Amino acid sequence: MATTDVVPRGSTGGVGHKRVVNDMSIQVATVNGSGSQSSNTVLLRSIFQMGVPVSGKNMFPSNIAGLPTWYTIRANKNGYIGRKKEIDFLVAMNPETAQEDTLSLAPGASVLYDEPLALHKLRDDLIFYSVPYDKLVAAVCPEAKLRKLVKNMVYVGVVANLLTIEMSEVEIAIRKQFAKKAKAANLNLAAAQAGFDYAKANLQKRGVFYIERMNKTAGKIIIDGNSAAALGCMFAGCTVVTWYPITPSSSLVETMIEYMKEYRIGPDGKATFAIVQAEDELAAIGMVIGAGWAGARSMTATAGPGISLMSEFAGLAYYVEVPGVIWDIQRVGPSTGLPTRTSQGDILSTAFLSHGDTKNIMLLPCSAEECFTMATDAFNLAEQFQTLVFVMSDLDLGMNNWMADPFPYPSTPIKRGKVLSKEDLDRLGGFARYKDVDGDGIGYRTLPGTSHPAAAYFARGSGHNEKAQYSERADDFENNMERLNRKFETARSFVPRPEITKGNKAKIGIIGYGTSHWGITESRDQLRDEYAIETDYLRLRAYPFTREVHEFIEQHEHVYVVEQNRDAQMLSLLKLDLKPELIVRLRSISHITGLPLDARSITDELTSMEGK
Repeated sequence: MATTDVVPRGSTGGVGHKRVVNDMSIQVATVNGSGSQSSNTVLLRSIFQMGVPVSGKNMFPSNIAGLPTWYTIRANKNGYIGRKKEIDFLVAMNPETAQEDTLSLAPGASVLYDEPLALHKLRDDLIFYSVPYDKLVAAVCPEAKLRKLVKNMVYVGVVANLLTIEMSEVEIAIRKQFAKKAKAANLNLAAAQAGFDYAKANLQKRGVFYIERMNKTAGKIIIDGNSAAALGCMFAGCTVVTWYPITPSSSLVETMIEYMKEYRIGPDGKATFAIVQAEDELAAIGMVIGAGWAGARSMTATAGPGISLMSEFAGLAYYVEVPGVIWDIQRVGPSTGLPTRTSQGDILSTAFLSHGDTKNIMLLPCSAEECFTMATDAFNLAEQFQTLVFVMSDLDLGMNNWMADPFPYPSTPIKRGKVLSKEDLDRLGGFARYKDVDGDGIGYRTLPGTSHPAAAYFARGSGHNEKAQYSERADDFENNMERLNRKFETARSFVPRPEITKGNKAKIGIIGYGTSHWGITESRDQLRDEYAIETDYLRLRAYPFTREVHEFIEQHEHVYVVEQNRDAQMLSLLKLDLKPELIVRLRSISHITGLPLDARSITDELTSMEGK
């Protein structure tokens, strides 16, 4: 299947247009396991090093090697880094999908293909470039078994020539990619140079797309969200990680293992952390709760199927009031669904995860920077409110390459919340574990090992009173549940506040969250420039919702809630939170293809609903 949708109406690709500089999408279609990941990363970094804002999105199969995979690079001088609906330059390396990929393009797009595919016969409204990859790679790679891997680097050199990417930057990117393998670096550089030289001598550039040096990436880094999250969790003081591998969350913990081994080994050579691979997700969350009860900062990372399995233990942590952090790197469900596609489909179920009356705090990062900073927020909130905190990332953010500012070194101290020490107990004489002393719904707790006879209490998952004694009294249960609800209401004042961007006297508001942000910001410009529609925008950063969310909806006639699921899950949460008269202002824009949300889809749907 092609990763583009039907070509948008009125789109003509590059036909009849003047030179287009630093504004294009490049799609590389290969097969899984062919070594294309290194080549694509080199191509992305080469453009980035020339000062052009970029992002890279990988769509890969969920089962075996040899199946189709696509990698899309978005380069845009204005900083738009969400997925672009149209593909401007196709590198067709996979015979199975080459025809479909080519037929999906808009007129005027460029196609670079392996000579035996003869794609030029399919259409006469595209720009075709044919390259004899096997011949070129054989000349630079004597070992036949390596040619399959090195072959992909040839197209990097060809693309560099056709798009005027500087070969000096390609070399820097290759040497960075193979920093510890000088022989591999030299071999891949030779392959890229062979492709560049062939294109220079044999291919006449006819497309309109060019990469030219600019200065919009100075000081920035490229990183995926899972790696950023791993760093953030380490800096947040996490000491216990339990997990069961599941796409797309596995790389978060795998990366964290590498970081912790390098930076969390004590002077005696012993680890100051524990990372445990459990037998399943249920065991993993059980260990998190046990470690959190014992006083450790503990976490796990999973995806939708794992979240479902964790339901019962999530209810235990909620009712017993034990801190812990869960990273949900969302993918397409239900069931196994599409494990390697992105989604925001766990929002509603996670908000109320477990049976009975539960409400869970959720954080909603949109960028690699927020994956880093919200790690600290998550652990601090978990301990402040003595509950599980869910960080709702997704596959697009977690596994793809994003441009980011360097992360700020944490400057605030770790906040452990209401923990009583021996000295506190000496002064107080004792405490009631589940008593609301301060009116915020949050009780005081002690940690195991506190040297005081009044420090112990039972952490009960069954009915209990404020002294943690077993109770089936109706008033005890009602008081406890009302206190837990009061605690959740208190959290509204402490979770990350939304980010609000105003238009020019806009009557239309847009609410989004997570990676939908990148399509929304670009769509707002399209709406203004193409339809003269001004919009205000509120980006949610957490649940429960803060007062700004209510005020934003009150200020607009129509409010479009943009999300990547079928059932308008965030809109449903908003409806539960709002006054009835405000609900009629909400409208849904949902995206369920499993591909990252693009701006044009938002623009088309919003204008249609506005009657434009």
